[in-house]
Amino acid sequence: MPKILRPMDVYKYLPGTNCGKCGEANCMAFATKLIERQVSIEQCPEIFEAKYKDKLEAMREVLRAPVKDVTIGVGDRAVTVGGKVCVYRHELTWYHPTAIAIDVHDEMPEDELVKRVEQVENFVFERIGMQLKLDMVALRCVSGSPEKFAKAADIIGKKSKLPMILCTFNPDVMEEALIAVGDKRPLIYAANERNWKEYAKLASKYQCPLTVSAPGDLSMLKSLCRSLRKYGLDDLVLDPGTYLVGEGFNETINMFTMLRMTAIEKEDKDLGYPLIAVPAAIWLSPKAKEDEASTKMQESYMACALMSRYADILVLHSFDIWVLLPILTWRQNLYTDPRVPLSVKPTIYEVKEPTEKSPLYVTCNSALTYFLIRNDVEAAGGGWIVCVDTGGISLQSSVAGKRFTADMVAETLKETGALEKVKHKSVIIPGYAARISGELEDMLKDWKVFVGPRDSSAIPSFIEKVWKPEMEGK
Repeated sequence: MPKILRPMDVYKYLPGTNCGKCGEANCMAFATKLIERQVSIEQCPEIFEAKYKDKLEAMREVLRAPVKDVTIGVGDRAVTVGGKVCVYRHELTWYHPTAIAIDVHDEMPEDELVKRVEQVENFVFERIGMQLKLDMVALRCVSGSPEKFAKAADIIGKKSKLPMILCTFNPDVMEEALIAVGDKRPLIYAANERNWKEYAKLASKYQCPLTVSAPGDLSMLKSLCRSLRKYGLDDLVLDPGTYLVGEGFNETINMFTMLRMTAIEKEDKDLGYPLIAVPAAIWLSPKAKEDEASTKMQESYMACALMSRYADILVLHSFDIWVLLPILTWRQNLYTDPRVPLSVKPTIYEVKEPTEKSPLYVTCNSALTYFLIRNDVEAAGGGWIVCVDTGGISLQSSVAGKRFTADMVAETLKETGALEKVKHKSVIIPGYAARISGELEDMLKDWKVFVGPRDSSAIPSFIEKVWKPEMEGK
């Protein structure tokens, strides 16, 4: 197992002045957040003074994750991949979500190319209060022409802020594209056993991250990485090959797993870099277009499997919403902190401009629960939603574990001012919390407590058939 960092391991390399410029109370507090990846070294301005040069270098080495983080692109849409410190997500958390790229090629008509890139850049889907987006564009050289490839790269660079992956094994073609967009820090794809020297020069000249490719040959991959590291390159991405047909998929999963475990558990720096997978390769199968729906489905679930087995970058071809949503949803779930449930602030929320006659609902502050209920309350015409602080735990677990009690509900209703928001003096609690209804009515005295449905999708029907008839005239 890799060495577990402790605050003192980092603190000894900090200035120790407790100046507070980093926003923390002292250097020890800053060191603690550094090892948790909650802050970055750049937030300590003093460490960059000349007199601390040796300390800075030593601290960077101590903080370097077993899987190095690599930044692709520039500006606010730049993506950072890698930075992993544990093999299993439950041990701590996985930093830097897998970057998802959609492929384009240099033979596409300009209007079609621009349209697809804009669709990728503007794609957004909201789930549990988070916006799920696509991250990159992978430009493939199909023409073999340096001019066409460079032109396509230039068009993307001018029309979009998305980071690019430039895909060609020809160094002459690659350099032509780098002349056009090298300042945008694209990911160069890819150096192999035949061209690695030329690609090493290009990566060094344009200061761009470089993909190292050795499909199916992990020994060659390690050898190439060692040679490139000796050349002075450290922003590398590994491509062990993506085989998706038959037993090839098992082989791919095994290679990705071995690379990640070797990097973290054996601390092999030659292999301690992000991994790129290409589920889009499923379209190379001779039978791919015979049943496009089936091929798209395979691309989707293979992408999810590869993400689970440590892929830091995925290159996809399909752009159908039903293909992308499982991948984006799985990424969202995979890259949450397993120690901290997704939650919303425990307070009162307005849905569709409620009035003093609108229903008042109470629930837990689990993010998934809240957003499900919010949608159904909106469908019922709006209202007030009060979230009790259950630590982000789901409703049923909160009721069973006594984290959603009559006392807590009554206290939250008073603290949030919810009791003054409505005149009908009624509150709706979840069906799964029915057991607290009597006790809550005793605490709220002249208030009526309604036990709502167990399934929030029944809220609109409940309001029309139960709540409104009883509230008429109030």
